[in-house]
Amino acid sequence: LLRMQNQFDKLSKDERYILLSAVMDNKLVGSVMGVVCQELYGNCKPFLVLENMVVDQSTRRKGIGKSLLTRLEEIAKSRDCSQIILVTELERVDACLFYEACGFQTNNKGYKKKL
Repeated sequence: LLRMQNQFDKLSKDERYILLSAVMDNKLVGSVMGVVCQELYGNCKPFLVLENMVVDQSTRRKGIGKSLLTRLEEIAKSRDCSQIILVTELERVDACLFYEACGFQTNNKGYKKKL
């Protein structure tokens, strides 16, 4: 827990990181992190990488994830980001359906290499 607190403190001081949370009845029920990255080609506009989207199992399908994504998108637009990208595992069918319902398209193939 201390490691997570230290990491949160570090990231919250870095303007490239956007950390959002959802609270219900004084309980953390959702969070998401966005990381603003810079392009090196084309129009060289920034883009946002969506990471660590988590909504408590007991509060899913209540609009919490949608609200977090909507706010993250507003912030990305205010920072002139051209797009939001994310990677999720194909086995997470509910998550894939959620992202597609929120307007994300599966038009690319993602790769991951564990280190």
